[in-house]
Amino acid sequence: MSAPALALNPWRSAWTRPRETIQAIVDSNPEYQVFALAALAGLSQALDRASTRHLGDEWSLGVILAIVAIAGPIGGIIGWYISSALLGWTGKWIGGAGNYQNIRAAVAWSSVPVIVSLLLLVPELLLFGKDLFTTETPRIDANLFGYISLICLEIALAIWAFVLFLKMLGQVQGFSAWRSLGNVSLIVLVILVPVIVLAVGFAAFLK
Repeated sequence: MSAPALALNPWRSAWTRPRETIQAIVDSNPEYQVFALAALAGLSQALDRASTRHLGDEWSLGVILAIVAIAGPIGGIIGWYISSALLGWTGKWIGGAGNYQNIRAAVAWSSVPVIVSLLLLVPELLLFGKDLFTTETPRIDANLFGYISLICLEIALAIWAFVLFLKMLGQVQGFSAWRSLGNVSLIVLVILVPVIVLAVGFAAFLK
């Protein structure tokens, strides 16, 4: 028996009806477009990392974009698998009932605003070119208002993506957005505590 068709367009409804949207997706087909979403989200994250690390100081714009186009989607999918697994694992500690497949769907579909922010790359490249990835930024300095406006829009989209993430995760886990935040915080602790313990132990060993 085939899965029921989606009664809404998740690319539109996700922005204002995240819980309803992710529920419709997991009821119909939790694998719907999730790999493409994870890849595109990874592409957006790779662009941000290339910018903050000033890769343009060493490489041409064409090389940077080629690296991002290859590494971004791969990293996005790997990170999506790992983060979804961690959310499922730690979520059970606070009563989460979501299965791995549904959590992956929530993580993927909450990234819609981040993916849409990729459209801003077109005007950014036209206006600022390689300055987006370099330490010296004469073209950005000459149009600082335009640059700040685009960055503020990107930040707003990223914040909204996080809000959608908390709501969608809460829906599939069966709890509130606030408890979703706790779910995320547990992942931070799971990763951070061993690092701190190792660092303290290593420091003590060197004494």
